Amino acid sequence: MTAIPSSEWYLADNQLRLRLPDGTDIAPAASEVVGAEFKGRLTIRGQKVKTRPSEALPDTEFGRFPPDVRIRVRPPATDLSVAPQCRLELVHEGEPLTAAYIVNGADHLLAAGRWLPLPADSLGAVQQCLSLAGISVPGTLTLRQYVALRAASDSLVSFEAPPEPSVRTEAPPALPRSFTATLYPYQAAGVVWLSRITDEGLGCILADEMGLGKTVQVIAVLAGELEDGRKPSLVVAPATLLENWRRELAKFSPSMQVLKHRGGDRTGFPADLRTWDIVLTTFDTAMRDLSLLKMIEWNVVILDEAQAIKTPAAQRTRAMKEIPRRVGIAVTGTPVENRLLDLWSLMDFAVPGFLGTQPDFERQFSDSPDGASSLEPLVSPLILRRRVAQVATDLPERIDIPQAIDLSDEGAAEYESIRTRIAAEYGASASLVSIIKLRLFCTHPFLVAGRSGDPLPRSTKYARLLEILDEIVLCGEKALIFTSFTEMADILAADLPRRFGVPCMVLDGRTDVSERQPLVDRFQEHSGGAILVLNPKAGGTGLNITAANHVIHYNLEWNPAVEDQATARAFRRGQTRPVTVHRLFHARTVEEVIDGRMARKRSLAGTAVVGVEGGADDLADILKAINLSPVGKEAAHAK
Repeated sequence: MTAIPSSEWYLADNQLRLRLPDGTDIAPAASEVVGAEFKGRLTIRGQKVKTRPSEALPDTEFGRFPPDVRIRVRPPATDLSVAPQCRLELVHEGEPLTAAYIVNGADHLLAAGRWLPLPADSLGAVQQCLSLAGISVPGTLTLRQYVALRAASDSLVSFEAPPEPSVRTEAPPALPRSFTATLYPYQAAGVVWLSRITDEGLGCILADEMGLGKTVQVIAVLAGELEDGRKPSLVVAPATLLENWRRELAKFSPSMQVLKHRGGDRTGFPADLRTWDIVLTTFDTAMRDLSLLKMIEWNVVILDEAQAIKTPAAQRTRAMKEIPRRVGIAVTGTPVENRLLDLWSLMDFAVPGFLGTQPDFERQFSDSPDGASSLEPLVSPLILRRRVAQVATDLPERIDIPQAIDLSDEGAAEYESIRTRIAAEYGASASLVSIIKLRLFCTHPFLVAGRSGDPLPRSTKYARLLEILDEIVLCGEKALIFTSFTEMADILAADLPRRFGVPCMVLDGRTDVSERQPLVDRFQEHSGGAILVLNPKAGGTGLNITAANHVIHYNLEWNPAVEDQATARAFRRGQTRPVTVHRLFHARTVEEVIDGRMARKRSLAGTAVVGVEGGADDLADILKAINLSPVGKEAAHAK
């Protein structure tokens, strides 16, 4: 049996109630409570009550005016960028309010010993803000709801700063069954982050630093999308990376059906593209085939080297943003190259409209440190940016990145012409020396036909080198470039300082021995980005060049010992950072034969004693080099 209260006014179930003289028990309206407490109106519903509410309830503070209700978003216990599970609560003067009153339509609030009136229209702005973000009740937010609140820029909403990133002890995520790679812990965390975003139909920017394996993380997510029955997805990348994407997909998710959509024999029918799991294409092809690509509702569209769309008004940028997609992922190691507008353009692809229109963005965020500081908390939930130094404990000291690069159609035809002449002239009696012209052409066509104009348009390998150097220089880091051809060293020395505005020094057989160490010292001591071009034999031994943490083998050597000794100039005792080793070679050419030979030799113990000519395997490699064609049936099938 419920006890009869000793006072007319009493609290029950977190609610103010009143027992009238005739015994009727009511929940008085807020206007009735305010009238009794502050205006002396003690006649309620035709009956006289004896006391004001505060006299009966001295431990409760009564307020006359509605609360200033605001929205507060509290971060999770872990890093927001990894686990975006924030909570939303309503607060008054910093104190959380009980959400049940809002839900149940009560006209007052009773929290922390305070009673406050709550007229029906007092929560209008709050309810409208929540409604626009797709939120019906306070509690745990989805990432999409969090992003919507961030984008609203409403003065009613405050965001508590996230804590410092904590050490994650959770079990590794369950990866798709078709995915075969073993991931480092930071990569597994990246896959979890990407998957949460794609599951909600949002987009993002994957901005990990060079060498951290952005491609393999994206492949894991694409494999998961496919297992969930969502396809097709589209990867748009520079031509220099298309073959590398094909090989990485075949390596880490071999069951995927992958199409390289480029060249004169590509399909013009959307139904053909819909049958594939993943379609790979270049930026230029995507622009030319935009009307075709717009006929398909793509699941995920990935832009690799997405800084290619950093200029909002460029035709390429506008075209990429027109491709229909459920999710857009911009992959880049340099999300901001020159100005904050770069980031706006990338985010406008990943999450269209999130940062408003371009004029609105430029008015709100000045191109300054202050502008960047105010922009950072807004975009951070949708950008994953890890640096090598942050995850170095997860990494080996040396990160090897082999990159297979397709020749251009014109370059493939020129290579084929040289190859057929060599095959006709030498046949089975060919030697390593006789195929030097193929190696020269793969290094750069200028080495065969002579220098003429800009070296960039003539070589896809040179284009990829510039893409790599662009990120290295932007980060203020140093690179060693190894090439065994003096003419290539001269091309690099003449062109790179003009493009990047950093010193580019050359150390090869023409450098006097007495000048070599002083030259290295100048390179080591230079503040900021710098490039040193070396011959792998002249500069491949005896030098300590630990200021560089990037090594680029621009053309491969027959002997892996020569390459390893060259890499050891930077990857040696005294180096304090992981060293990223880039190995560039043209697919289905003599360079691929060299790459395969080096992998085979490295599988043997003691590469230092491997010979370079004379064995049966040398003859097999030579014959394979002469017969491997970038334009034959094998190449057509690979594309």
